[in-house]
Amino acid sequence: MAGKEKMDYYEIVVVGGGPAGITLAKILGKKKKMAVIRPENYSMVYCAMPYAVEGILPVEKTFKKDDLVINAGAHLIRSSAEDIDFENKVVTLADGTQLRFDEIILATGAVPFLPPIPGIELEGVLGFKTENDMRSINRMVENGATGVVVVGAGAIGIELAQALNHKGLDVHLVDIFDSIMPNMVDAEMVVEAQREMEELGITMHLGSKVIGLEGRKCVDEVVFEGGDFVRFQKNESTANGDCPGIVVFAVGMRPVVSLVQDKGIEIGRDGIIVNDRLETNLPGVYAVGDCIQFHSGITGEVISGKLATNAVPMAKVLGYNLLGQDRRYKGYYNGAATKIGKYFVGGTGLSERNAKLAGIDVISATSEMTTKFPITPGAKKIRLKLIADRSSTKLIGAQILSEEPVTDRIDLLTLAIQNELEIADLAALSYAAQPYQSYFPAANLVVVAADKILASLDQ
Repeated sequence: MAGKEKMDYYEIVVVGGGPAGITLAKILGKKKKMAVIRPENYSMVYCAMPYAVEGILPVEKTFKKDDLVINAGAHLIRSSAEDIDFENKVVTLADGTQLRFDEIILATGAVPFLPPIPGIELEGVLGFKTENDMRSINRMVENGATGVVVVGAGAIGIELAQALNHKGLDVHLVDIFDSIMPNMVDAEMVVEAQREMEELGITMHLGSKVIGLEGRKCVDEVVFEGGDFVRFQKNESTANGDCPGIVVFAVGMRPVVSLVQDKGIEIGRDGIIVNDRLETNLPGVYAVGDCIQFHSGITGEVISGKLATNAVPMAKVLGYNLLGQDRRYKGYYNGAATKIGKYFVGGTGLSERNAKLAGIDVISATSEMTTKFPITPGAKKIRLKLIADRSSTKLIGAQILSEEPVTDRIDLLTLAIQNELEIADLAALSYAAQPYQSYFPAANLVVVAADKILASLDQ
């Protein structure tokens, strides 16, 4: 007991300093004696990393300031947690320092999934999540890498492929599905964006699977199922030591749960199991962010939702509950967006393909208009797809392709899904119109698509 008395004590310890940890510090830092343990040099602005590779942003702009935690009143501890004794409520750090706590929050995040294929250990093969990943790619590019294979045509894969194409590499983008952004949007909504990538000079390998990587020290060749391959070309720079090619896997994330395995915490296939108050099965132990397993807010089934835009709201639920409120986290809706050449693409809820895979009888419709009055200079096309449950007529998904940003519209459609609005509610939308900001007053993008669904239901 005498040793315990000498330990630093905190009411709350957060293990992890990413988006969830920072959000918790902002809510609790001045109201509780709190520590945030972060092993990384910086908390990263993950979605800005491809643009730092491209050179649009300096690398340092992707680093969040420590003051976000410190100025919030929390104690930032730059170390890693090596052990947690939940029974005695003690965390042991890498240097042997021990901290006592009343309650602990696990926000350990996730790391890119690297498939167990031959050659995965070769130099030049990596994921894309950390400062080290970003700096490694930049170093190889600067040292003369000639080509890259990006595996995974989701948002990060697409953004990184464009960035490296801009840097002059021979870029190949691979996905097992037949279209890009397969978990965000349906194939017909990204035809133009997919063509745009090809016109930029990116070689597409859709409907393809990487089964092996070959090379002695560095990866020299990427082998696809069926026998096709990509071989990286050496040049004078790479002949002097660095790898001629880069292979980046952007095919999903794996929760970081090794710290709490075999410690009595329930862990599922996609992370730590929590309830809608972000409580684990152990009293006084909570988990938030990418390290947890949770369900769709639409179907109730377990789905992946490892996004900062999910980590922040769930951290808010937990933070305010620890101050005495009774908030509940309803689930993942996974609203997201990206930019592909001149196009902006966004989606929320379930795609039509995923809804059908979930056993839902769906009905959908599209509408296409312009972002301004068609007679106004600078008007761009915008297309919307709405997906509804045929039996309940509730909105369960939406997708947008435009030459102007789409996130504001996607967010409002996510709100409609969260509040279980029916297609008739969307058809009755009271909307605004202005020559530089919308289509003609006679029609609205959402209303037209909703009217089409209602007309189909009446047939």
